[in-house]
Amino acid sequence: MKNSKKRLARLLCAAMAAAMVLAGCNSSGGNSSSSSAGQGGEEQVLNIYTWADYFPADIVEEFTSTTGIKVNYSTFESNEEMLMKLEAAKGGQYDLILASDYIIETAIQKELVGKLDTQQIPNFQNINPAFQSKYYDPTNEYTVPYAAGIPLIIYNPELVDFEIKGFEDLWNPQLADSIVVMDDARNVIGLTLKSMGYSLNETDEAVLGQAKEKLMALKPNIRALDYSTPYNLMISGETAVGYMFTSQIITALNENPDLKVVYPEEGLGFGIDSCFVPSDAPHKENAYKFLDFILDGERSAHISEETMYINCNSAATPFIKEQALVIPDEMIEGAEFMMNVGEADELYQQIWTEYKMS
Repeated sequence: MKNSKKRLARLLCAAMAAAMVLAGCNSSGGNSSSSSAGQGGEEQVLNIYTWADYFPADIVEEFTSTTGIKVNYSTFESNEEMLMKLEAAKGGQYDLILASDYIIETAIQKELVGKLDTQQIPNFQNINPAFQSKYYDPTNEYTVPYAAGIPLIIYNPELVDFEIKGFEDLWNPQLADSIVVMDDARNVIGLTLKSMGYSLNETDEAVLGQAKEKLMALKPNIRALDYSTPYNLMISGETAVGYMFTSQIITALNENPDLKVVYPEEGLGFGIDSCFVPSDAPHKENAYKFLDFILDGERSAHISEETMYINCNSAATPFIKEQALVIPDEMIEGAEFMMNVGEADELYQQIWTEYKMS
């Protein structure tokens, strides 16, 4: 999706520019080579661990050509896989890891994450405060926010006769057989809970029972469940309304700029992927150099163009070419993180299975 992606991603950068959820991956890779030591004895190597292609190849290549530091890029397929390997390495082996908020909280609790020396990251000041001081790192000592994902409503005003303002509007009978939503238990049950005034992370069995009943009432309006490519149905006009991640919304907007984006009045769901330096990273100084490098405003904007996730860097704003999808800071600050619900997750999955089979 390279050529269209360039323009799409510029739109996304503007959003501070999104998902959530974020990125699929391949198994580990990365080239290794013997490297000379740099000044001060630091080996000219940086071992990165994240999803495939999450750091664009040209950014990695530019970093190496600029600093002489060889990057060994290894990938994981899930946050849980990352945590398992980091635990096995006892906080060592890797120099920089990029993962999701909820798993970083666990890694910090297990003392696998080192505190940042922000004196070595001058561009740390470029981070948009709206993406800082969150539950997993309230004092901003451990993480550098990299990208965010936020599912939103999008609709075609030519096919919908009223203004959609929030989740509750999705139950309007006028939308019969016209909505596409992601095939995801937590997100769809979550929007149902938000429409009822409850948290995305509700665990009370009685409340979830009520949410199940309301979700079943939404079924006549749902035309399709599609996690990967819901934008296709919006582009073709087969559906009039969609609930999808920001990167997918950008794809739809690129094809039909007349589509309207809705920031649900009941509030947003939210997730942040952040960088951290493991507690026993072998090349911490090189990790700090890379973090400072990618926090440069122009590079940060380019990264969002490639990844199509929401940018977390205020310094990227002057380099954003198109202001098509701007998520207000106040919406981000009031957004609710989707968190681990423990044993209640089994009930979420049961509700979703019953919904799909009904």
